[in-house]
Amino acid sequence: MSVKMTQPSAATLVINEIYKSVQGESSHAGFPCTFVRLAYCDLRCVWCDSEHTFYKGDKMSLATILDEVKRLNVPMVEVTGGEPLLQPNVHPLMTALADQGCKVLLETSGAHDISPVDPRVHTIMDLKCPDSGMCGKNRLENIPLLQKKDEVKFVLASRKDYEWARNMIARHDIEKRAGEILLSAVFTKIDPKQIVEWLLADHLPVRFQLQMHKYIWEPTTRGV
Repeated sequence: MSVKMTQPSAATLVINEIYKSVQGESSHAGFPCTFVRLAYCDLRCVWCDSEHTFYKGDKMSLATILDEVKRLNVPMVEVTGGEPLLQPNVHPLMTALADQGCKVLLETSGAHDISPVDPRVHTIMDLKCPDSGMCGKNRLENIPLLQKKDEVKFVLASRKDYEWARNMIARHDIEKRAGEILLSAVFTKIDPKQIVEWLLADHLPVRFQLQMHKYIWEPTTRGV
């Protein structure tokens, strides 16, 4: 379902930051990318690395956001947060970005309905594992809505998280729905090698990933 933007100058979003960097995760890792980071999140994952988005941001018109993206001149744009789907005007923003020829990525927690997302947008949905403390917030009705352009991410902090993710992949046929399944380690909480050993032993059809930006820059660096 596409939500059309008829008056971009009148619509606004609360934005935490806009910057360009390299994509640190997903199947697009390593590519130059503009990040539009929205404010606010209704989840509180115990390992969250984006607490600065919970309450802080500046109101910007969609026209101003689009101008800033154009100025940065990177055709891949990730809309992230926080939780971007908390602000309804994110939908006309993503549609406008796609209309401008951008490759648009949406990073979302999976706790909110993805059905209104413009079909041109590549959704990266983060299903929350038990150790996040937010597992009960997963909106499983989103899983049948996934398309082959979309990706599902599991952030793991323990063997329990790994087994939960493995079971979710099988129970919901996620391999048949999403184009990529991503497993990543909570930074400094689990040895990445351990996850790789588990997925190899189980022959899981997944892509293992590290948060590339945390190895290029100091892990707490903003705007990268």
